[in-house]
Amino acid sequence: MTTIDWDSAADSFDEEPDHGLLDPAVRHAWAQRLESWLPGERCEVLDLGCGTGSLALLAAGQGHRVTAVDRSPRMVEQARAKLAGTGTGVLLGDAAQPPVGKQQFDVIMARHVVWLLPDPVAALRHWFTLLRPGGRLILIEGVWGAVGLSAERLTGLLSELTEHIHHERLSDDPALWGKHVDDERYALVARAEPRHRHTEVVDVHLILRRGPDVLLARRAHTGYADGLFNGPSGHVEDGEDVRAAMIREAAEEIGVEFGPDELRVALVMQHRGPGGNPRTGWFFEAEYDPGRPPRNREPDKCSELAWFPLNALPDDIVAYFRAGLDGYRAGEHFLIHWHEDGDTVAYQPHGIRRAVPLPAGGAGTGGVHHIELWVPDLPAAERGWGWLLGELGHVPYQRWEHGRSWRRGDSYVVVEQSPDLTGGTHDRCSPGLNHLAFHVRDRATLDALVARAPEHGWQQLFPDRYPHAGGDEHIAAYLEDPAGYEVELVAGIPQARPAPKAPAPYTDVWAQRRD
Repeated sequence: MTTIDWDSAADSFDEEPDHGLLDPAVRHAWAQRLESWLPGERCEVLDLGCGTGSLALLAAGQGHRVTAVDRSPRMVEQARAKLAGTGTGVLLGDAAQPPVGKQQFDVIMARHVVWLLPDPVAALRHWFTLLRPGGRLILIEGVWGAVGLSAERLTGLLSELTEHIHHERLSDDPALWGKHVDDERYALVARAEPRHRHTEVVDVHLILRRGPDVLLARRAHTGYADGLFNGPSGHVEDGEDVRAAMIREAAEEIGVEFGPDELRVALVMQHRGPGGNPRTGWFFEAEYDPGRPPRNREPDKCSELAWFPLNALPDDIVAYFRAGLDGYRAGEHFLIHWHEDGDTVAYQPHGIRRAVPLPAGGAGTGGVHHIELWVPDLPAAERGWGWLLGELGHVPYQRWEHGRSWRRGDSYVVVEQSPDLTGGTHDRCSPGLNHLAFHVRDRATLDALVARAPEHGWQQLFPDRYPHAGGDEHIAAYLEDPAGYEVELVAGIPQARPAPKAPAPYTDVWAQRRD
């Protein structure tokens, strides 16, 4: 802050052409500028650091109701004399905290004031509270030699309060100053409107699974990514939640009407396309139902529907959706996918991977990380376990010389033909692993798996007691592969029931297993 004795300067203050506006040409130039900054209708104007009241007099002369404030008693005295008969109130007080109480104004103007304030940020913030919604803050400032406030600096201060800031360069107009000037002089007109809150498009994507395969749709005639594969997808509409949007989009695009309980959240991704704005995508997983096969309901936007293995996706696919599928296969739940402006919307097989996984919350302790099975015949195990795990929603994860793995969520199953393996079969009745158990959606799905299992090397155990081999209230199937591994497929969630009396059905089953 620069200390100036304004009382001593008051008597000579108007001698400067832009202070007293005594020259008709200078006065006219300021009147024109002020008219362009002020609203066309009559309004309430607060002139802070008014000096001798020259700008307040122009505003009053244009029909506005003006209140003027200055901290110098001598300046206030001269302003009152100059503004007598205009209806303008001239108050003695600090411009940073003007003595106007809770009164609000349509316009606040200050000329060559902000640069003198000890805390301009606090003053600007307070001034905005004195403006009515949509009001205007007119600041006339400059840099004179080594003093003053640059437009860049003042714009930065205002940008914390509003994004509606108009800049006018004033140093190029000698009529305003009564001479030519070569320093920085300017006006900023800021609107009392809150900063625009960041908003993003929210879209939804469907990962429709048919065992190890996923449904893709080739875009056509849309103007975006035409000719590339994508998943059924669309934008969330106003007032619509993401699940409702996915149900609507699936019905519109592929003619499948899902119930809310058929959709599971696969992952959430924040994405930015090349040269575009960020958006957030919700990826939902659903299972194929043979009774409701998908069909192309939008041939004007989609040239074909096709199924592809998740571990053999086509290269001509939208990079955004491909990143979602890759994250889904890897068991990720949250991703950031940020394109550089030079990237293409198409997936590049050998390009830079833009997806960045974000770790989910939670302790991360105690969950199953993976289960590893040593098998005597890797090709046979890959055929049998690959089919079964694929049908159960697992996706191919790792592949190396002696092993394969399939992931679902945070856990995965490994089959490995290790060089250190001893023995040719697994004995589930010996100490160690007895069997693995997996959830199945419903009885119809369970029946279909049991019917197809022999084609893939699995034999059914206890077929005469299907589907209650585990008890009257326990719907499940028991399968065994050629290596002796047993799998239990449980339809639904078993209900709690009292401990059975001997001889219990479950006890009988285990007795059979020992035979």
